[in-house]
Amino acid sequence: MEKYIYMDNAATTRVKKEVLEEMLPYFSENYGNPSSVYTLGSKSKNAVEIARERVAKAINAKPSEIFFTAGGSEADNWAIKGVAFANRNKGNHIITSKIEHHAVLHTCEYLEKQGFRVTYLDVDEYGIVDLEQLKESITDETILITIMFANNEIGTIQPIKEIGEIAKSHGIYFHTDAVQAVGHINIDVDDLNIDLLSMAAHKFYGPKGVGALYVRKGVKLDSLIAGGGQERSRRAGTENVPGIVGMGKAIELAYEHLEESNKKLIELRDRLINKVFENIDHVRLNGHPTQRLPGNVNLCFEFIEGESMLLSLDMEGIAASSGSACTSGSLEPSHVLLAIGLPHEIAHGSLRLSLGDFNTEEEVDYVVEKLTEIVSRLRAMSPLYEKVKKEEK
Repeated sequence: MEKYIYMDNAATTRVKKEVLEEMLPYFSENYGNPSSVYTLGSKSKNAVEIARERVAKAINAKPSEIFFTAGGSEADNWAIKGVAFANRNKGNHIITSKIEHHAVLHTCEYLEKQGFRVTYLDVDEYGIVDLEQLKESITDETILITIMFANNEIGTIQPIKEIGEIAKSHGIYFHTDAVQAVGHINIDVDDLNIDLLSMAAHKFYGPKGVGALYVRKGVKLDSLIAGGGQERSRRAGTENVPGIVGMGKAIELAYEHLEESNKKLIELRDRLINKVFENIDHVRLNGHPTQRLPGNVNLCFEFIEGESMLLSLDMEGIAASSGSACTSGSLEPSHVLLAIGLPHEIAHGSLRLSLGDFNTEEEVDYVVEKLTEIVSRLRAMSPLYEKVKKEEK
């Protein structure tokens, strides 16, 4: 294969060179357990605390409010289950949205089996939650609102500040799954009234298998993992020191270069969208046209299956996705696309191209060229497309 173009950065990103270099010593040189009292352990403990400070600084939190996890899904599970069980004496009602990541949706479904009541908010055609419905859904029993910062499939950014204000005015905890947003959007947890926030290092050029949960001081939260006294006795298990170090470096780099990175990504994103619409008919852009992640492009092509496009793109050396990597093995259409009102037959033709720091204009143009050829070839086998084209003449 001569070319290989990676456009699935929403699924995971390449670890940056500077991140890897900072991680390496903690595999075979400074390999001590952070809980050990001798010098080798102290070096690891110090490295973990430096990373904690870097993560906290990135979202304007205190280092003592950052707890490292094994990733975003664990952070989501901990935030939602932890608040639910710790505050059960106050109420049993949780509010979320219909387009959350399955780490949130499946956790809420689990809690429903434990006697909790969950309200799933509708979204509009762009994937934005209905704030009036949110207000109307609040009861005396509501203990948590959990709404994602930016959608992992269609890229829509939610009105987080308004949601935070609503939660705060009612004395309700507000959690946001910010896995897609951290490292790509400026976030100030105080300004946005966020009480709990989930993130994952591998979404911003850090390593896989490490994430963090921000927990505002004073939030009543049960622990998810019992065992030792790590993470101030809140999250047991020997710390993944190399991963944590990498996360700290990655988030620092992300916010140092945020403005220039986003400027480039928005230009590439808009170039990709415009060229697709210039070259291919019967295509729809999913998500908000401007209020979306800088590198997200989610499209639906009528009369063809998304899976066929993915396989054809892969044969051309292009990595893309039909939505969340966590559900890529499912034959069901995306729950996100159905929630924004798309019929099954159109939702099945979805394609997500998510751009990153390593992508170029040349790659964008090549992808559009190949995508145009692939869509044309696949539609040539569609009797329905031929019928529509005849009717349009």
